[in-house]
Amino acid sequence: MHTPVALLLELGIILTASSLIVAGARRFALTPVPLYLLAGLALGDGGIAPVPAAREFVDTGAAIGLILLLLTLGLDFTAREFTASLRRHRSSAVVDLVLNAIPGAVAGWLFGLDAAGVLALAGVTYVSSSGIIARLLGDLRRLGNRETPAVLSVLVLEDFAMAAYLPLLAVVTAGGSWWEALFAVLAATAVVGAAVGASSRWGHHVGRVLSPADAEQVMLRVLGFTLVIAALAELVHVSAAVGAFLVGLTLTGAAAERARTVLGPLRDLFAAVFFLALGMSADPGHLLPALPAAAVLALITAITKVATGWYAAGREGAGRRGRLRAGTALVARGEFSVVVIGLAATAQDRLAALVTCYVILLAVCGPVLTRLAPTRGVPSRMRASDRASGMLDKPRPSTAASAPDPARSEVRSG
Repeated sequence: MHTPVALLLELGIILTASSLIVAGARRFALTPVPLYLLAGLALGDGGIAPVPAAREFVDTGAAIGLILLLLTLGLDFTAREFTASLRRHRSSAVVDLVLNAIPGAVAGWLFGLDAAGVLALAGVTYVSSSGIIARLLGDLRRLGNRETPAVLSVLVLEDFAMAAYLPLLAVVTAGGSWWEALFAVLAATAVVGAAVGASSRWGHHVGRVLSPADAEQVMLRVLGFTLVIAALAELVHVSAAVGAFLVGLTLTGAAAERARTVLGPLRDLFAAVFFLALGMSADPGHLLPALPAAAVLALITAITKVATGWYAAGREGAGRRGRLRAGTALVARGEFSVVVIGLAATAQDRLAALVTCYVILLAVCGPVLTRLAPTRGVPSRMRASDRASGMLDKPRPSTAASAPDPARSEVRSG
């Protein structure tokens, strides 16, 4: 089998550059996500060092990276605790939709877009980036914080809303009738409901099947099963990320711990590819004309996302610092917007440029804001209220072998 030399060379350069990015970010206690995105801009079409031979691999790896990010995020929670959190945050979902979709819809109307364009821009401003935020929560050691269930609930409720939104957008873009749109929305909603019910009811059986004694089998079975579920989710117009997250929720106890251990390095590799691909999807030359409008829209919707997180974290009993951390964590937009551009922006160059510039701004600035959000160290023991409510049923990764990290003292803070 002959492997193109250009592909090997470009992949080698990409991985080497990624290692330098991580080293630099760790040196200054930052997340590498914004640096990955900026490197992607330089490596994409119109950048200073394009890598055309590696582009197909990067695009495929990006899809796998998003799935692994959401799978490992789901491994940190149980279906029972997360279902309870979703019920508690139904009002947060309404606040999120109103505060963040309306600015996009109004902007689309002011820019003179048609109905499909207005609907598409509303979706872009509404949905945060699950992939970026999942990586941020892990990098900043905030998975155990009191406000984190609120952030995850908002993210997953957004992804569930996409099960209805994407079929609706596809029908509107194609000029379909209202009954076609209604049927698509109802069908996708029914599938999501069935998937959540199955995950809660039969998840323990899945855990037994996917957790053999051999580490290699654990990796192959869990990854293979997750990719199949993600593919089925995409077939019914549900985000593959939702499918991967549900698989993570079904694995509990020792099964979750083993899956987290064996999949960790693989997730880190493909997560880097995912963030690079987001940056490579933009052509820097097309962004400058749309920059002023995108910057205004980004500022407005960053504020509304902070307000959303503030409200949602308040329902978890978080203090002012925890609420601010939750709000800044939700600012980043990302992968979903690429889907929107593919569905609605093929005939609207202005929308494509605006959305791309908007996403790059918030994908870079969002993680920086999250890192700068105030923290307050507290003892890392679990609170009595958490023990009583059954939170943290699932074992967390052991930190005994890792170097001391001041950020770990944030657990259950604020």
